[in-house]
Amino acid sequence: MENGQEETIQKAPELRVDQWIDANGEKTDPIRLADYKGKFKIIYCFQHWCPGCHSVGLPSLKRLVDEFNENDKFAFFAVQTVFEGQESNTYERIAETQEKYDLKIPFGHDPGNDRSTIMEDYNTRGTPWFIFIDESDHVIFADYHINTDRAIEFLKKI
Repeated sequence: MENGQEETIQKAPELRVDQWIDANGEKTDPIRLADYKGKFKIIYCFQHWCPGCHSVGLPSLKRLVDEFNENDKFAFFAVQTVFEGQESNTYERIAETQEKYDLKIPFGHDPGNDRSTIMEDYNTRGTPWFIFIDESDHVIFADYHINTDRAIEFLKKI
């Protein structure tokens, strides 16, 4: 897949997100990429108040999840990467977003300070943002823009 980032991240850094809910909206222990060795991992970064996240990003994520969530080769995660609007982009809002889009995947809340830990570690530049991590834990795609049809076509080959 084409990657819009100027800098390519070789190895995927471990997640430093401590607040999570599971696929059923219940509070759960922190997700660690190390627990998903050998799986293709897709991380979707969003903010609750982000119009583009709701109009484009979350519908794209929903299509990917609906297509591949039952396939044990894949692991999906959504993380609210807060870098502004802390009063609106709260931990409580992740369950609201999960339910609104009927996404049965873990959701994390990365409150950060000026930038979220994912933004720092993965050099993301805002939301919405997709990160694809291959089975050997290398970042192969990280960008705002995703062509969902092409992504599905690519993922079917895995």
